Amino acid sequence: MKNKIVVLNLFNLTLRLNGFPIGKAKIELDKILSLSESEYAAFLASKKQEILAYHLRYNPYYSSIVGSKSIENWEDIPVMKKFHFQRPLSERLSNEYTLKNVYINKTSGSSGDPMVFAKDKFCHALTWVNIMRRFQWYHLDFNRSWQARFYGMPLDFVANKKLRLKDFLSHRFRFNIFDFSDTAMQKMVGKFQRTRFDYINGYTNSIVLLAKYLQKKDLYLNAICPSLKVCIVTSEMLFDVDKKLLEERFRIPIINEYGSAELDIIALENPEGVWMINSETLFVEILDENDQVLPYGQEGKIVVTSLYNKAHPMIRYEVGDIGILDEISTLQRPILKKLTGRTNDIALLPSGKKSPGMTFYSITKRLFDDEGNVKEFVITQTKPDTFEIEYTSERALSTKEIDEIERVLGQFLEPNLKYLFTRKDKIERSKSGKLKQFKSMVSVS
Repeated sequence: MKNKIVVLNLFNLTLRLNGFPIGKAKIELDKILSLSESEYAAFLASKKQEILAYHLRYNPYYSSIVGSKSIENWEDIPVMKKFHFQRPLSERLSNEYTLKNVYINKTSGSSGDPMVFAKDKFCHALTWVNIMRRFQWYHLDFNRSWQARFYGMPLDFVANKKLRLKDFLSHRFRFNIFDFSDTAMQKMVGKFQRTRFDYINGYTNSIVLLAKYLQKKDLYLNAICPSLKVCIVTSEMLFDVDKKLLEERFRIPIINEYGSAELDIIALENPEGVWMINSETLFVEILDENDQVLPYGQEGKIVVTSLYNKAHPMIRYEVGDIGILDEISTLQRPILKKLTGRTNDIALLPSGKKSPGMTFYSITKRLFDDEGNVKEFVITQTKPDTFEIEYTSERALSTKEIDEIERVLGQFLEPNLKYLFTRKDKIERSKSGKLKQFKSMVSVS
């Protein structure tokens, strides 16, 4: 019986063996969750001041960013951007930490600014404890539940095998998201048929491609793998049309996750369909273009503070996304009403009009999906009046279809824009396996 318990709790055991104090983290999380609304307000104010004071005292690099600026209010603190972290990690660590006593990882770089970051081990343990708690909303247990994982993987043989072992210890099977040929998709379906997966987790676009394959073959995933309980998509935007397709072909709940590798899960949709912000370990603000705090209900830049990371400063950190906090949010229960795109995905048009790239992308996506012919596409703005659209499809778009797409885009954006359509056998993904759906080569002031 003892051996069985060790196997079932292998995920927790692996974290403990790597020096992450899971027990201590659970106690801290329970304390946070037990707070009343007024107690939480006092807790948050205290944690914000504590993490700021710590880094001002013990992190020379962060002190240099703040400089001699007088900090009388939280809003006086400078906003950190990704370029602040484009220097060796050793120069960014607090005095009590070294490269040997912290958790180190790196972002995917899909936003164009990859970076290496660190967390102290207590902060990382608290991150995992809170993630596990939130996944339990869907009766998922990291020590028991098997995950079908749609994330990137290294192609190097040794690194790949190490990751496969880590996945096995974490009750995960990682699918190859760099190959979505029919042959590869058939093998994916076969793996689902042979394995009692409890849930799916991974990049939105990769999971949508699986659903499109099932649609083409008139298959339903819950019939192929009856043990599946839920699908949690992350990283890339989940459009309503894609959610509808996933629900139709998987026949399980489709849940939105919004996270950042360097921080934590920022928000996870709860069983009632509410996108709950992580207020346990993070403090989330919405700022305007001048870094002024916006009230609930208004759209702006998402800025996040890690309340527990003492190894590496993440204070008022601009993650690069645009969103809205719901008007009914409170300090203790902030709600993400909408995630609208990335701050660096802006199309600057000849008239001077600025159009969010994700809005442009969503219009095109709806037009493409009318026939279900186009599998994937990416849009690149090369000039103010020129957009290149690369796509993969069962057949090439007809002249009539292209004319209709251009007509609708002209109505939503502005007339006399140029669209260059190129059909590809395969669309190149980033090294992480993410698909950057829109990018502009035109500078936006």
